[in-house]
Amino acid sequence: MNIPKKELYGGENNTMIRVNNITFDYLVNKGERNRIFHNLSFSIAKGEFVSVLGRSGCGKTTLANILAGYLQPLAGSVKINEVTVKQPRRNRIMVNQEHDLFDWMTVENNINIVEKDSRIISDLLSLGKLERYTKLYPAALSGGLKKRLSLVRALAANPDFIILDEPFSSLDPVTKRELQVELGKLISRTRKTTLLVTHDIEEAMLLSNRLLVLGGSPAKIQLEIAINLTRPRNVSAKTKILFSKIRRKVLAYLHES
Repeated sequence: MNIPKKELYGGENNTMIRVNNITFDYLVNKGERNRIFHNLSFSIAKGEFVSVLGRSGCGKTTLANILAGYLQPLAGSVKINEVTVKQPRRNRIMVNQEHDLFDWMTVENNINIVEKDSRIISDLLSLGKLERYTKLYPAALSGGLKKRLSLVRALAANPDFIILDEPFSSLDPVTKRELQVELGKLISRTRKTTLLVTHDIEEAMLLSNRLLVLGGSPAKIQLEIAINLTRPRNVSAKTKILFSKIRRKVLAYLHES
């Protein structure tokens, strides 16, 4: 189950994202600092889908914000295609659990703001199964449709790297599972390098090439599990057996940490 990354992803020459010994603190009361990370390192290969799991408060969202360029580490660096991340840029897009659409724009115009080619917009609307809703405003959409539009708009920007921070946490279980499957298909078709921050082990297993489990204080990667199954995935009998083993392993660690 713990397959070396070089076997799956072609080794160091295929690396897109490098997190190099980052240290990060939050300022708390009276000048005291809360250290979230100390010398945290990992890498993500081009086209890889990696999920970050961990208990609430372990630093998952902080890590996503550092990768996106919204926060800067005190020490160390994050590099995407060997360029140091110093601020947000269009080559990486973050989709989070909050509502991030432009309410005064229609579905079509929400995509048009990042992509002007009408043929590409049409393809993206079809890819996201949004053709019927092009002239509607976000207020007229269900929670699932809004999230689908957020994902399609992220793809419209054609980023090198997509960061997903608990994107489906506000949805009901049925809609959530439907969108997880659709996201798996979208990412597989577009081959985008993706990092998912989630507390949902099943979601991470369904979508990911690799799981990174954060823990400790300061947080470090305590557990790393490669999932050597073709994507996109459906939960067949074969995957259920493997997923059950992985789930037990992750839960056992989380209970102990």
